[in-house]
Amino acid sequence: MDAVRDLLSAQPLFALFLTIAIGYLVGEINIKGVALGSGAVLFVGLAVGAFAPKSAPPPLLGTLGLLLFLYGIGIQYGAQFFRGLTSKEGAKANAAACVGVIASGLVACGLIRFGITLADSLGMFAGSGTSTASLQVAIASMKSNDAAVAYSVTYPFGVAGPILFIYALNAVMKVKISKPPAKLLKTAEIALRNSTLFGLRLSELTARLPASVVISAVRRAHHNQLPVEDFTLRADDVLLATATDQRPLDEATALCGELQPGRIASHREDLDYLRVFASNPSVVGMALGNLRFPDGVNCAIAHVRRGDADLVSTPDLILEAGDRVGLLVNQAHQATVRAFFGDSIKTTADLSFISLGIGAALGLLVGAIPLRVPGLGAFSMGLAALLLVALCLGKARRNGPFVWVMPLSANLVMRNLGLTIFLAQVGISCGPKFIATVGTAGPLLLLYGAITLLVLVATTAVCCLWIFKLPFDTTIGVICGATGNPAILAFANRIAPTDEPDIMYAMIFPSMTIVKVLFVQIAIAIAAA
Repeated sequence: MDAVRDLLSAQPLFALFLTIAIGYLVGEINIKGVALGSGAVLFVGLAVGAFAPKSAPPPLLGTLGLLLFLYGIGIQYGAQFFRGLTSKEGAKANAAACVGVIASGLVACGLIRFGITLADSLGMFAGSGTSTASLQVAIASMKSNDAAVAYSVTYPFGVAGPILFIYALNAVMKVKISKPPAKLLKTAEIALRNSTLFGLRLSELTARLPASVVISAVRRAHHNQLPVEDFTLRADDVLLATATDQRPLDEATALCGELQPGRIASHREDLDYLRVFASNPSVVGMALGNLRFPDGVNCAIAHVRRGDADLVSTPDLILEAGDRVGLLVNQAHQATVRAFFGDSIKTTADLSFISLGIGAALGLLVGAIPLRVPGLGAFSMGLAALLLVALCLGKARRNGPFVWVMPLSANLVMRNLGLTIFLAQVGISCGPKFIATVGTAGPLLLLYGAITLLVLVATTAVCCLWIFKLPFDTTIGVICGATGNPAILAFANRIAPTDEPDIMYAMIFPSMTIVKVLFVQIAIAIAAA
């Protein structure tokens, strides 16, 4: 055993990747339909760190991993984040998380009466909420490292506790959330029979159709042609309608006339279907409504396939690198259209390192700026600011020559790698402190930390589920954002394989980081008064 310990201590990178490998093996163990997934890497890391205390990789490596994870989350969910802030559901989610965080902070400070110091209570609050920014503020404001002891004891529990709570909550409520089916494009060829629609312009008909239905082509006088807004409808025109759901297509058919399948699809001499990859930098990050095809090219975008989902072509849909664009185009123009979009499969795993470097550097710069609150002193946002910057860039998609978005496949690889490295490094580095402290003053702090954490997650869950009536997948996403650690989010994605946990995490984590930091500042100011 000593030889293995010496090997791990001499080769920290070997220890890191061994932890990752064993962690994922453990994460695949399925108990009654639930597996820890990448979250198991943290627990394996704690064991490795306890066994070989000198095997911890440099902290900068873990910070880099967390940076990649947060940046990828922000870039992907920027648009949804800002839409959520203005929605009723987003306001409820933030309110629920805020109540939970403040309640846990008050409980942590209330435990001072039971023999712990203010530094211990704030360190415990920061550790159980896995908020490094709060710890930094406590250390800077109190001018001592006393809060770090309680933080190191409660931090691992602050990660494991919410995972166990979400598992228990799911077991009690017996919620089964299946992965939503991929959105696939559906089409309908509709012969115009409704006489009240004869003579209308196509734009007027579109206004009467369900919002998710798009008219991609029209057949008249034995010729397929592209729709234009001032196109005047006639009896027996055949409309090619597209949507990602069958119901709006049925409604469009009932309004316009009757189905005549094959009338358009079986005739391709005028328009043929072509699918290309969006890889040309001049089109990536552009809204479909702003694209200008080369002169003389007769072409229309029928749909866009992103990941496993088909997206209906709307003027405000923004192209991302690696999107597969379905086109209706004359065969004579296909080569020109391929060149226009780029049509390179390499972009599905490519990203702009210039944009990544600038975006990450900007986020780190903003995170280093001290924010001054009158009467409370100064604090910095740290990596929470990087997430906020990434969310803004993800919403903007593109600014001039800088394309901030990246292919979904590249984004997933980047952030999953970053998360895995972060969990392994943190687990190995926390292992020795965790074991050593638990053996001395740790049990009492662990108990108090467990109480603080339980108040945080339980209050947040009660507010979400029973007061604001939010869905279960949204609720566990809010819990992830309120507690903060990405390992919790990784486990939540196993319980609820929808986009909601990721979206809620991106929405809640930055705002709750600010709330936690302000709470620590206010508690110290009140204690000093």
